[in-house]
Amino acid sequence: MLRFFSPSYISAGFVSVLVGYAGAGAIIFQAANAAGATTAEISSWLWALGLGMGFGTLSLTLWYKQPVAVAWSTPGAALLVTSLPGLPISEAIGIFLFSSFLITVCGISGLFQKIMDIMPQSMAAALLAAVLLRFGLDTFVALENDFTLVFLMLMVYLIAKQFLPRYVIPLTFVTGIVVATLSGMIADFHPEMSFTNPVFMMPTFDIASLIGVGIPLFIVTMASQNVPGIAALRTHGYDAPASPIITSTGIIGLVLAPFGGFAFNLAAITAAICMSKDVHPDPAKRYPASLWMGIFFCLAGVFGGTLTGLFEAFPASLIMAIAGLALLSTIANSLHTALQDEAERDAAILTFAVTASGMSLLSIGAPFWGLVFGIAAHIFKKCFTARQIG
Repeated sequence: MLRFFSPSYISAGFVSVLVGYAGAGAIIFQAANAAGATTAEISSWLWALGLGMGFGTLSLTLWYKQPVAVAWSTPGAALLVTSLPGLPISEAIGIFLFSSFLITVCGISGLFQKIMDIMPQSMAAALLAAVLLRFGLDTFVALENDFTLVFLMLMVYLIAKQFLPRYVIPLTFVTGIVVATLSGMIADFHPEMSFTNPVFMMPTFDIASLIGVGIPLFIVTMASQNVPGIAALRTHGYDAPASPIITSTGIIGLVLAPFGGFAFNLAAITAAICMSKDVHPDPAKRYPASLWMGIFFCLAGVFGGTLTGLFEAFPASLIMAIAGLALLSTIANSLHTALQDEAERDAAILTFAVTASGMSLLSIGAPFWGLVFGIAAHIFKKCFTARQIG
C-alpha cells in the first residue's frame, strides 16, 4: 500500500493531468463558448469531462491492472470550435450523444479490434512516436523562450536520469516550480474551494448537424485519439483488449454528454507519461501512476474552477518543458520499436513522417492519414514479396 504513494507514481499522475489541462484546456473553453454555453454550463462541461476521464481511468486501470487512461478528444474539441458556432446548445448535446453512440457501436461490433489486429507493431510505434514528437520538440522551443528555467530543468533531468531514474520527473518538475517561483513567473493564484455543479442540457437532433459535425467528431476521435491510444498500450507491451475499452469510452460519453462531456477516448500522450520506465522499471508495476491520474482527473472535475486556476498559474514554458522531458523516453523507445524490423521499416517511417507532418485532408487529421499511407505501403510490400516468392 505504501508503494502506491511513491513520488514517481504521484508525480506522473499529476503531470499527466497538468499536461492534459494546460495543453487543451483553452480549446475546451473555446468549444463551449462556440456552442453558446453559459458560465454555469461551461463549468458543467469541466465537471463532466473531469469525472468521465477520472472514473474511466480508475475503473479500466483497476480492471486490467494496466495503465489504461481515458481522456477528452482534443482534436474533437478543436473541430467543435469551428463547427458549433450558430448551433443551439441543445443540438450540440445531440451531436455529442450521436458521436458517442457511434463509438460504442464501433467497440461492440469489434470493428476497431479488427483494424488494430492487421496493423504491425512497428506502425503502431511509429504512430505513437510521431504524435509525441511535437511535445519533445516543444521542450527546446521553451528553452529558447525561458532559457534559465528550462536549462536548469534539463540539467536536473540529465543528472537524475543517471542516479535517480525513478524520480527524474518529480525532481525535474519541482526544480521548475522552484525556479519559476524565485523568478516571479508563477501567476497569482487565490484558490476558492467550491464544488462544480452539473447542469443537465436537453438534447435535440438535427440530421444536417449530425452528419456535418457528429460524424467528423466521431472520425477524428477514433482516428486521432483512439488509434494512438491503443498504439501507446501496445508499444509498451500491454495487451488490454481494444474493443471493450473503446466500448467503455463510448458509454461514458452517452452518460455524460447531456452535461457537456462531448467525447471520451483512450489517452495517448498523457497515458504515455504513466507508462514510462521513469515511473517504474517493471511495466507490470506502472499502473498505480494511472490510478493517481484518475484521482487527479476526478478532483479536476469536482473542483474544476480551482484546479484550472492552479494549472493556469504555471508559466507556459514550464508546462512545455516538463511534458516534453517526461515523454522523451517513450519517444525513443517507440522509434526503436518502429525501425528495428527492416522488413517493416518503410511502412513505419512513412507512418511516422505523415503523422509528424500534421497534414490534414478532408478535415481528418494526420494520424489517420499516417495509418492509411503506412498500411498501404505495408500491404504493397507484402504483395510484392509474395509475388517474388511465387
